[in-house]
Amino acid sequence: MNKYRTHNCLELSEKDINKSVHLSGWLHRKRDHGNLLFIDLRDHYGMTQCVIENKNNFFPILEKTKPESVLKISGKVVKRSVGTENLDLKTGKIEISIQSVEILSNAKELPMPVFGEQDYPEEIRLKYRYLDLRREEMHKNIILRSKVISFIRTEMLKLGFLEYQTPILTSSSPEGARDFLVPSRLNPGKFYALPQAPQQFKQLIMVSGFDKYFQIAPCFRDEDARADRSPGEFYQLDLEMSFVEQEDVFNVVEKLMVNLFKNFSTKKLMKENFPRITYYDAMRNYGTDKPDLRNPLIIHDITNIFKRDEVKFDIFKKLVKSGSIVRAIVTKKTKDKPRSFFDNIDKWAKEEGASGLAYFTFEQDKEIKGKGPVGKFFAEESLKEIMKICKAEIGDSIFMACGKQKDIEKILSLARDKIAKDLDLVKKDQFAFCWIVDYPMYEFDENSKKIIFSHNPFSMPQGNIKDLNFDEPLNIKAYQYDIVCNGVELSSGAIRNHIPELMYKLFSIAGYSENDVNEKFSGMINAFNYGAPPHGGIAPGIDRIVMLLAGKENIREITLFPMNQNAQDLMMQAPSEVNEDQLKELSIKKNIKKN
Repeated sequence: MNKYRTHNCLELSEKDINKSVHLSGWLHRKRDHGNLLFIDLRDHYGMTQCVIENKNNFFPILEKTKPESVLKISGKVVKRSVGTENLDLKTGKIEISIQSVEILSNAKELPMPVFGEQDYPEEIRLKYRYLDLRREEMHKNIILRSKVISFIRTEMLKLGFLEYQTPILTSSSPEGARDFLVPSRLNPGKFYALPQAPQQFKQLIMVSGFDKYFQIAPCFRDEDARADRSPGEFYQLDLEMSFVEQEDVFNVVEKLMVNLFKNFSTKKLMKENFPRITYYDAMRNYGTDKPDLRNPLIIHDITNIFKRDEVKFDIFKKLVKSGSIVRAIVTKKTKDKPRSFFDNIDKWAKEEGASGLAYFTFEQDKEIKGKGPVGKFFAEESLKEIMKICKAEIGDSIFMACGKQKDIEKILSLARDKIAKDLDLVKKDQFAFCWIVDYPMYEFDENSKKIIFSHNPFSMPQGNIKDLNFDEPLNIKAYQYDIVCNGVELSSGAIRNHIPELMYKLFSIAGYSENDVNEKFSGMINAFNYGAPPHGGIAPGIDRIVMLLAGKENIREITLFPMNQNAQDLMMQAPSEVNEDQLKELSIKKNIKKN
């Protein structure tokens, strides 16, 4: 028999009454009633209440023992008296009458309590992460993460995929975020890079003749932290398939996601067949390629209205003449909202760096009018046309913004979320997935004034290769796609370019010579010369999936040992200094300039 416990702290019930048991765990909480001391004992599985009388020799020991000390408690299972049951606990109808106690490990005064779920500063939580992880909600989140990964593995095997591991030490990539570099002792002056993703390796697995690959892959990127992105490292479900088209990848991922989200959440799926939205439509209708479809608001283009003579809104008319666009959001049945609602939206937009949002409400007396600061500038015919374009009705209101396309997309995407939140329009009990498809192969970078890849440089362009017009690269679309859920991008993916000659051509448009491609992607481009199958894949982020299932908005809440915003591990004090002997062995000399 195990010397520490006969049962865990979730197992005991009324059927165990009068049994002698041993339990081990952490002293979660104690309540001193004078002649009785109640102890809540907690382990990984749950909680059991224990009680000791003041005549017991161990009573004074427990009185002095601090919370989070580790105890072994021996005693008898007894029924709780009527009225003292705790039906919120699985063990809430029984308690342990303590006969003896062994202190396995004493705890010092805690820097943060484990009992209770109140929030604490990030610095304290990360420095004492092992205490933070003992808290019930955090503990459940990490268990959820483990179960999700286990479920994914099982489902992927059912779908005919096999798991393979790719290298952690690899070569640096010129695309994407900054690499984490690892100096090579055996090759002085040269460096490995930790993989930003197993992109090239998983494609090489397909070239090697394996048909369906997956991996719960660690990825490393030296980029700034965000609420939905950890600095340094993250995990993704990396998958690749041979002899597939875009829809084949979609079918696999949709089956997985539907089963996964149904299994781990009581929230409904808005649609089990995920909508396909083109990149163009996403940017036009939502202002973003990460739309939250739980939000019913749509952005409408009303630029042409401001070319009409009867429209007297001169500020917008002048901007439109110089090339600006006007887009708008309609809110249904908001005529009775106070003026402060509209003014607050306008004020918020200015705080976001925009020039504000013009607004008015559609009213009808003898004729249709616009009620609000700028409504008087629109004649009835113009208002009717706006209502037709925006599918608006009398009693609805409209918010408008005018400017350059990218600026308008940005502010109205944010405004769409802000207005929906203020009006409580978002369906919080649902998961709304969608695919964003038909990404442009290239985009024009305003900073460098050059054409660059818009997404994944290894993607296959759409259309007949012989008919592609490489002289107008900004018109070329790629078989690139994102999967989005509730406004969170879970992953990007693509059907890959497996034709060397085409790869050289596509890279040349982005400014890479044939030698550049041979040097930077030598392993892959060489392999493609020996017979490569058409293939494609995707890599949904594990962290973001769990974050959605747990109902959290920060990735820190579902990660065991995350870094802080400055990419520091406060618990392990990393990154840290290393001694000169280590640097010398790696042929590295520090040259740090002081500010």
